[in-house]
Amino acid sequence: MSAWSTFIHNEKRVIHKWKHYFPIYDVHFARYINRPCLLIEIGCGQGGSLQLWKSVLGPHAQIVGLDINPECRKFEEDQIAVRIGDQADNAFLSSIFDEFGIPDIVLDDGSHMMHDIHASFHFLYPRISPVGVYMVEDLHTAYWDEYGGGLRREGSFIETIKGLVDELNADHARGALAPTDFTRSTMSMHLYDSVCVFEKGRTLAKSAPQIGGQ
Repeated sequence: MSAWSTFIHNEKRVIHKWKHYFPIYDVHFARYINRPCLLIEIGCGQGGSLQLWKSVLGPHAQIVGLDINPECRKFEEDQIAVRIGDQADNAFLSSIFDEFGIPDIVLDDGSHMMHDIHASFHFLYPRISPVGVYMVEDLHTAYWDEYGGGLRREGSFIETIKGLVDELNADHARGALAPTDFTRSTMSMHLYDSVCVFEKGRTLAKSAPQIGGQ
C-alpha cells in the first residue's frame, strides 16, 4: 500500500503531513518495503507518522522515533521504539546507534530550527548506511526568521544545500573545490518544495566513454 493510501485510510494516531510529500516517500522509500531496515524519525508529533512508516515499510522494519517530549514514550508498540532526547545532542544520537545500529533511513521532522537541522545532519549523515537515505522535511522554515532562516540568509539549511550541490560535483571543479567525504559518499540529491533528500551510494567511476559510430 502506498504512503498516500495508508494516510487517507488512517484511523489510528493523527498524522499531519503536506499532501505533496507522499509521492516523495514512495519514490525514495520503495526499495525498503518488506525488507529489514531501520528508520529513525526525528520528531514524533502525535505518533501517527511512526505508525505510517510501520504500515508502509512492512513487518521487517524497525521504527525509532526521537523527541524531546517525554509524553512521546506512549507511542511505543511492536516495531516502534521511542527515545527521548535532543536532536542536536551528539551523545544522545550516538546512544541511538549503540542501541539500534546503523539506520537505513533518517527523516528529520523535528524542531525545524536551522541549528537543530544542521546539528543532526552533520552528525548523522556520515554515519548512516552507505546506501542510505536522509530526508529533511518542512524546509520552508529555512525562509522564516523565527526558525533561524531567511531568503539567502547565511546559516539557513537551504544555503547549506546550495553548497552541497557544489560538493557533489567537486570532481569537476578543476581544483577550485577539493572533493570531500560528502562527494565520495553521496550518489544524488533531490530537492522538492520544502523537502531535500540525500541518497548515499557507491557511484560509478567517473568516465565518459564514447561508443559506436562509423
